[in-house]
Amino acid sequence: MTVRQLLVAILVPWPALAGADATQEWHFRVLLDGNPIGWHRYAIEDRNGNRSMRSQARFDVKFLFFQAYTYVHELRERWNGDCLTAIDARTEDNGKHSAVRGMQDGASFRVSNVQGNAELPACVMSFAYWNPAILTQTRLLNSQTGEYTPVRVEQLGAQTIDVRGERVRAWRYALHAPRYRIDVWYTDDRRWVQLETRTDGGRELRYLID
Repeated sequence: MTVRQLLVAILVPWPALAGADATQEWHFRVLLDGNPIGWHRYAIEDRNGNRSMRSQARFDVKFLFFQAYTYVHELRERWNGDCLTAIDARTEDNGKHSAVRGMQDGASFRVSNVQGNAELPACVMSFAYWNPAILTQTRLLNSQTGEYTPVRVEQLGAQTIDVRGERVRAWRYALHAPRYRIDVWYTDDRRWVQLETRTDGGRELRYLID
């Protein structure tokens, strides 16, 4: 079985929510080199395939009891199926503020950031880890920078990991981008449960689901 066939077998279709109007939530603890630094939360409301997603994150890194680094991110997205139709993101990265906004406009998706405007294909996906369909993409929209980033997905097989104190089988994938790599884990029922990446300084950043 090829990697693509495995993706199709495991990840498609996207699991339907219960009923025509339902919500899913993810609450993650965020660790830096094993030490807690904050949280990241997602909430998705699904109305017959039209999804509204809100995400909020806050990281605080202290050194010798002083605030060394602060990160605050708020993101709102609207989706029609697996196509992003609108995005509004605001980020404070250690005092530096940025914003990304975009909307589907006919045959294109128009996005703006601090560097200007760009016109993308009509159906794009962001780094929406909650939707395993991102693993079939070759480009993803970065909600912090507005960049339409090329990605390559590597399937790393099944592992047994701790999820809320229980040993659970999860499928691990690596998303390779030009300047970084992000590893994500999904359970057999295609629910996102873990994330891991490296900072520019080589430190391990990990998301563990509550």
